[in-house]
Amino acid sequence: MPLTTEDLRERLTAFLTRYHDARSVQIDNLRRLTGGASKQTWAFDAKIENADGTRDVPLVMRSDPRRLQPENDDLEYLLLKAAEATDVPVPTVYARGDDSLAMPFFLMEHVEGETIPRRLLRNAEFEEARNVLPAQLGEILAKIHSVQIEPHGLGILPSPAEGQSPAEHEVDRYEQVFRATTPDPHPVFELAFRWLRAKAPKTDDRVLVHGDFRMGNLMCGPEGVRAILDWELAHVGDPMEDIGWLCVRSWRFGNDDKPIGGLGQRDEFYKAYGAASGRSVDAEAIRFWEAFGNLRWGVSCIIQAKTYIDGHSSSVELASIGRRIAETEWELLNLMEAE
Repeated sequence: MPLTTEDLRERLTAFLTRYHDARSVQIDNLRRLTGGASKQTWAFDAKIENADGTRDVPLVMRSDPRRLQPENDDLEYLLLKAAEATDVPVPTVYARGDDSLAMPFFLMEHVEGETIPRRLLRNAEFEEARNVLPAQLGEILAKIHSVQIEPHGLGILPSPAEGQSPAEHEVDRYEQVFRATTPDPHPVFELAFRWLRAKAPKTDDRVLVHGDFRMGNLMCGPEGVRAILDWELAHVGDPMEDIGWLCVRSWRFGNDDKPIGGLGQRDEFYKAYGAASGRSVDAEAIRFWEAFGNLRWGVSCIIQAKTYIDGHSSSVELASIGRRIAETEWELLNLMEAE
């Protein structure tokens, strides 16, 4: 049975009391935040009193209610630690959880800022941020792609099989999900799977791929990026995949003439990424990954709509997101025709 808010408050209080050997811990303003594909995110303010005095600590908890027993290899925790060590802007990890919640969790610092794309792309207070974000994102993505896999315990990340390219691996994976999810006909997706297989880039490049690097997963202030969020889709793959995903039309939020997240043109981003990474930007590979990103998002829309249709959720958001399947189909036709 899911924990109630009061149960969660009591268990977090007990955890922080043990963690700090505290005289007292008071948790206020405990609330669940929106966002994230599967994990839960809660924010709260902790007042901690111990031998060193009293201090106020704003924290965020990430937990995975799908896993009923805690495990020692919480992947997102390891990813944030690895990213922080590589100078990627992420929330500082505060504490790793124990068995207090009967599911994996960890605590990280609360970073103030804005994540809602329509505000970042339109509000006057973020005008300067919009000017600097394309170059900032290029530099940050280069740092993500430089994170070393094995030294940080990330060898358990999903990765292509021996002899399989990252593109082949991802197309196979999403086709399996598509066919297991819906019996309904989607001729555009059928065509896209064939097109993608014919165009799949052959590369030996293997890096840490964030997997969801886009508007909506950036914590920003008026000066630009403050933190990269939502690492739960990270895997090992082609670095061009993250760039193609950032360029998917759905993440431009109406600014269709600005392919880099609705912020700007490709050249500025490519230049910053190339200079910071020392890696050549492969425009054809990015075109492939942009098309794949539209297919991937379309399959995700099917899954979310089906969750509502099958009665597993009463969320109006899940119900309405089904209409976006047609948007991805239309964009796929445009991309394939342009090629």
